Amino acid sequence: MWESDQIPSPVSLNRLLARCNEETHPSKRLALAMEKSSFCLSIIEEKSGCLAGFVRVTSDNGLNANLWNLVAEPGDFQDQLIEVLVNRAMGIIRRTMPGCSVSISAPLIAIQALQKQGFLVDPSGIRAMGLRLRS
Repeated sequence: MWESDQIPSPVSLNRLLARCNEETHPSKRLALAMEKSSFCLSIIEEKSGCLAGFVRVTSDNGLNANLWNLVAEPGDFQDQLIEVLVNRAMGIIRRTMPGCSVSISAPLIAIQALQKQGFLVDPSGIRAMGLRLRS
């Protein structure tokens, strides 16, 4: 496995999202989202060259940073891959966006790795809300 800050293709990310039972997205919109993100991190499986883990981060570079599309290949090492992605993303955020509050919508598999980084699940009863916009 190796880590990369290269943006994967929307097709390979959608493939990984589907394997993780996460929602997939139209390729054009996913490419735009990745392009407009502050940064993306990928984990690539060396032998196959396949995307094995991914997270992207958006920020207003002042107050808020958000982690999106946190996924890792299902299997024996999924927890460790998630932990590497969260740890690396948080290191970059702390270094380049100090003072930002960080939020994430994450799959259950990521909860333990997030708690190790100091995240609280629904702090003070705060619940995230979302609105799906159609184009």
